[in-house]
Amino acid sequence: MVFHDLRYTAAPAYNSSIDGLMMVSGGENIMRPCKGSYNPSPLQGEVLKILMRDGISNAYIGMETSGRGTPRFSHRVPVGEPNPIIAAQDAAKTVGHSLYQLNDSNPTHHGLTLKDMPLCYDAEPRGQGFARQALAEFLTHRARNQGFDLPVPACVPTPHGAAASMVSMLASESIDSDDLYLVSSTSEAYSWLMKLLCDPGEAVLCPTPGYPLIPSISALESVKAVPYPLRYDGSWYIDVDWIARILKERDDIRALILINPNNPTGSYAGRDDYERLVELCAEHRLAVIADEVFFDFALEPTHVPFRVAGEKRVLTFGLDGFSKLLAAPHAKIGWIQMSGPDEAMAEAKKRLDVISDDYLPMSSILAERLPSLLERVPDQLRRTRERTVGNLRILKDLLACSRSGVTTLLRPEGGWNVLLRFPGSLDENELVDAMIHEQGMTAQPGYFFDMPTNGYVCASLLPRPADFRKGISALLDVVDGFFE
Repeated sequence: MVFHDLRYTAAPAYNSSIDGLMMVSGGENIMRPCKGSYNPSPLQGEVLKILMRDGISNAYIGMETSGRGTPRFSHRVPVGEPNPIIAAQDAAKTVGHSLYQLNDSNPTHHGLTLKDMPLCYDAEPRGQGFARQALAEFLTHRARNQGFDLPVPACVPTPHGAAASMVSMLASESIDSDDLYLVSSTSEAYSWLMKLLCDPGEAVLCPTPGYPLIPSISALESVKAVPYPLRYDGSWYIDVDWIARILKERDDIRALILINPNNPTGSYAGRDDYERLVELCAEHRLAVIADEVFFDFALEPTHVPFRVAGEKRVLTFGLDGFSKLLAAPHAKIGWIQMSGPDEAMAEAKKRLDVISDDYLPMSSILAERLPSLLERVPDQLRRTRERTVGNLRILKDLLACSRSGVTTLLRPEGGWNVLLRFPGSLDENELVDAMIHEQGMTAQPGYFFDMPTNGYVCASLLPRPADFRKGISALLDVVDGFFE
């Protein structure tokens, strides 16, 4: 946990909407409240004792925005007024004065870097400005194309009514590069946002069934991952009533994570469910983290898909990157798109800037390539989409010809993966073990993703068609063997 930062000194809040608690006076046993009332949590109380015992001065303990819809931020990130030196430097920079720094230890400023690397590196916490500007233009074009980076797929229903109004509104938006943060991966983005929003022991809501990445990252950040259920009745939907109940029962939840479309269920968020979720997030002061890396890969959506990134009613962080857009997990370029009410965004940026400045993840080498990589997104998306759509057709043909007919497909709305269902009398471990020993193949059973019952296996739509046909045929042969 970070309690102090040389860029800041503990100071009263910026405005009357902020409550805080600081320790001042060179480590004396004094707590000075900011405007408004504040009661330290047990964790903060223990922190105060440690700081007072060790004589640490000017330590920022907490700052919390108040008001409906404004999320609470963690106490891990130090914010406050710039110290006098930083303030003077900023003032000089504002009027165009360039200051020589006696303490400048950046080797690229002194001609010492490798000649085949970018000659100068200036740390920009949110990522290099030219790269963020190119990304902002890319995302603006996306917003004007119903959220897709290719022509809207033929499988997507035509928007009508409220959906058409939403599409029209989004088409008028321009993305500001100042609202973007470049990261090396969406995993890193999750890590940063949990630091931003959650104190140790607090929680985020995440969907189940779901990919097990979020609980793993949450544990590393000392944050609890509270699963909320997705239900299936021919298509998937979010159990919003369950979320409403849990938010009434607990006051330690700080964010709602939406995977849109979800993995491995392939389900896009429904408009009615989403509107209720926005209202709940505003009421309970939750931020929204929207992971939309699979959005472009529509398969059989039941309604008009929409992107959550850009939501302005509540503080929202949209996650995306080249891992899926370019089918290039080794590219190591992702981003956070922040949106929401102005005051909430301003408070979030102050804190996220501190986090990003500590990590500075974006390589100048990669940043220089980002504009040209964005130009390659349409062609690469087309290739990947053709593969997933083609393999889905192969899968349906093979299912229709299976000997026992007991294996079925749960309707996939989008993404790269599908869920296959077989009778629950066959244990998932027994099935996969038989595949390993009889076919020399393996698969991920449903319980890897917290499916609610036994009887599921997950399959990727990415393999080359011949390999895909061979793998699915082997799976069906093993399943059929158990029921003949």
